[in-house]
Amino acid sequence: MKLFPTGHATHPQWRMAAALVLAQLRAQMALPEYATAPTLGLLYITDHYGNEAQALLDYLSAELSEVTDWSGTVGVGVSANNAEYFDEPALSVMLLDVPADQYRVFSGVAPLPTHAHHPGSGFVAHTALVHADGHTPELAGLLAEMAARTESGYLFGGLSASRTASVQFAVGGDGNMAGQGSASGVFGGGLSGVAFDAGVALVSRVTQGCQPVGALHTITAAQDNVVLTLDGEPALDVLLDTLQVSLDGGDPQPALRKVRATLAGLVNAGEQPQGQRRTGHFGTDTRVRHIVGLDGSRRGVALADQVEPGMHLAFCQRNVAAARADLMRICAEIREELSPEELEPAPLESSLGAQGRPAPAPGLPAAQGAPQTGRRICGAIYVSCSGRGGPHFGGPSAELQIVRHALGDVPLAGFFAGGEIAHHHRYGYTGVLTVFVDNEPSPS
Repeated sequence: MKLFPTGHATHPQWRMAAALVLAQLRAQMALPEYATAPTLGLLYITDHYGNEAQALLDYLSAELSEVTDWSGTVGVGVSANNAEYFDEPALSVMLLDVPADQYRVFSGVAPLPTHAHHPGSGFVAHTALVHADGHTPELAGLLAEMAARTESGYLFGGLSASRTASVQFAVGGDGNMAGQGSASGVFGGGLSGVAFDAGVALVSRVTQGCQPVGALHTITAAQDNVVLTLDGEPALDVLLDTLQVSLDGGDPQPALRKVRATLAGLVNAGEQPQGQRRTGHFGTDTRVRHIVGLDGSRRGVALADQVEPGMHLAFCQRNVAAARADLMRICAEIREELSPEELEPAPLESSLGAQGRPAPAPGLPAAQGAPQTGRRICGAIYVSCSGRGGPHFGGPSAELQIVRHALGDVPLAGFFAGGEIAHHHRYGYTGVLTVFVDNEPSPS
């Protein structure tokens, strides 16, 4: 693979921003190290352009006739290498140099088929980039079902985030995607994205943005989304003890302010928590959820997710220093994986390309092959939580600058999401960084 052309711009008029992006893409496609005829495009727009999504897609499709397949969605911000556009009209585009027989665009009207089990039986999805509407009923089940349609069970991506139209882009075969009919390529609701076969090398990581503020507990009683007891003790009492506050007597507002700044990290029942007991930080098995209420009569704590006995829970808070450190850690992991020690060969992992974002998510099943030294990142996709961008990392584009400093000047596109997808889970306050990698080692 060659480097993936990218373009990004902001302008109050979408057509002007798109023209600037086209100029960048065409300039790069004329360079020998960049792909000259990519057929797959990723399009991410901020919600300022949400109502013009169809016109924008039609314009780009007409101007880039060689790009026959499109995928993407809307966020409250979009990202590019070393830059983020947050809460302003902008778009970010990346053209992937992936052979047409090694990917499939899918959507609700043209779903990804159950993967074939026999060699020679057609395209077999290994991993999938997924864009989803967070208001879709039974989203957790749909993600699990989608993961089951891939060989690795690994998904990466995020939920649309918009104050206007919540849209997704999905076009296959120049608008002739099987099952799409007369659909325009702009959708609302459900899932869409791109599936890749095992020949597309990629590495994906998830980075957490919260840090535990107390011990890891086991949920011993629960009903629906309400945690009733932790380690046999009333959950509300455990929360207040952890925060060292009380709701009894006096003004409850200081205690409630502390509760509002607190979240809960959940690990599924039957899973051994990976990170907290060993390192004091969350592992990728932990999903952060909001505390949405307190049940005084039952001394329970209500969360923005279903809970059940046997799950593990740790109360946590957003932490800038921990988020920066974890972002740098996952970038270092990616860098080390792409330049393995020659004396310590390791299995070649599927990899994605990054143009400047972190997101730790270990566990992506390894692809077949032997390790190669100095494999080049051809492009990267970074999906970060809408609550992480900008000031959370110390200033505008600081999050992206950390990624670029760690990975170098590589093509990158992405968006700020209403929730992040990795493995078969929906996360919050995380970043998911996926880098696409050339299987051929870089020249030394």
